[in-house]
Amino acid sequence: MENLSEIYELKKQVIQARLKEFRELPEDKYLDELLFCTLTPQSQAKKCWDAVIELNKIKNKNKHNVADVLKSRTRFHNNKARYILYNIESWKKIQEQLSNPDIIELRNWLAENVQGFGLKESGHFLRNIGKSNNRIAILDRHILRNLKNFNVIESDEIRNKKHYAEMEDKFIEFSNKIGIPVDELDLLFWSNENGDIFK
Repeated sequence: MENLSEIYELKKQVIQARLKEFRELPEDKYLDELLFCTLTPQSQAKKCWDAVIELNKIKNKNKHNVADVLKSRTRFHNNKARYILYNIESWKKIQEQLSNPDIIELRNWLAENVQGFGLKESGHFLRNIGKSNNRIAILDRHILRNLKNFNVIESDEIRNKKHYAEMEDKFIEFSNKIGIPVDELDLLFWSNENGDIFK
């Protein structure tokens, strides 16, 4: 635990600067983050971001040209191409929900209404547009692995939505206990495993 705190002090400024960038993200970039989070499940984050950049170059998107961009960059490219097209069509409806100040309610709505999203991806999206406010957790593999290593949880497998909420509470409680905000702790765990602070 002391080692984690020491590493946090070394990376704190960089982590906080990254989170500030998320909070200051222009609203016209929100859709890019939504598409990015649609692509990330079981795929490499940087390749997914590269895919978003390439997708933005296509004026008339269809399942064929979107899947063509995705096939070398993400897993399940055909399914994700379908999700991407649906989410672009639904963007106005999604956008209208983003003013909801109840972050838990908003996260849960996104999980139910955005194609390819669950609780984890919804939390990831909200963090990347600066709206998570240390209220929700992105229970990705790296988070769960670290929580298990610190004996916060017994298993790194999430069984269902109720179990996700229980694990999230434990993560937030752990974050409060060690004095590192949830959003910062997420990026700290990520950087410890991947060597950088991405998104």
